[in-house]
Amino acid sequence: MKKLKTLFLALAILSCGLINAQKMGVVDTQYILENMPEYKEAEARLKAQIDTWEQDLQRLQTEYEQKRSAFENERVLLIGDQLKLREKEVLDLDKSIKTTTSLRFGKNGEVTQLRTNLVQPFQDQIWTAIKAMSEKNGLGIVFDKSNDVNVIFLQKRYDYTDKVLDILLKGTEKEKKTNKK
Repeated sequence: MKKLKTLFLALAILSCGLINAQKMGVVDTQYILENMPEYKEAEARLKAQIDTWEQDLQRLQTEYEQKRSAFENERVLLIGDQLKLREKEVLDLDKSIKTTTSLRFGKNGEVTQLRTNLVQPFQDQIWTAIKAMSEKNGLGIVFDKSNDVNVIFLQKRYDYTDKVLDILLKGTEKEKKTNKK
């Protein structure tokens, strides 16, 4: 039993030593994204598309309100098939609004999919740049402080955000020069 305790203690000390030997760094991927011109352009295109969809939905909502109000006002004058037809028009328009809202703005809607498709290539670029920077600086662990990691204190020398951004922006400049040729 004593040998087991000694072995456990030795392993604990060894693992603490290895953990302390790891060099760590922190980056802020949200800051990096916000400072990438291509991301800003893509975000602006997405916002324009969302604005268009919101305007379409608002137009449908206005049309629905008008038809519902007209139907309510004329309800007493309508009979038989006319009543059923007008009521169906209002209900179909309401259903269309709900369906459109869900398809475009719902949890798995078009906006969510477009945002995912927008961000994914940039995340891949950032990951590649972080990996390159980590290898260059001998980092074993890199935290992203924009993803709810509680960084209580951070010395500037351990914040590698600007180095990653430099790698990304230099890569963008190289691509532009290559495309001009």
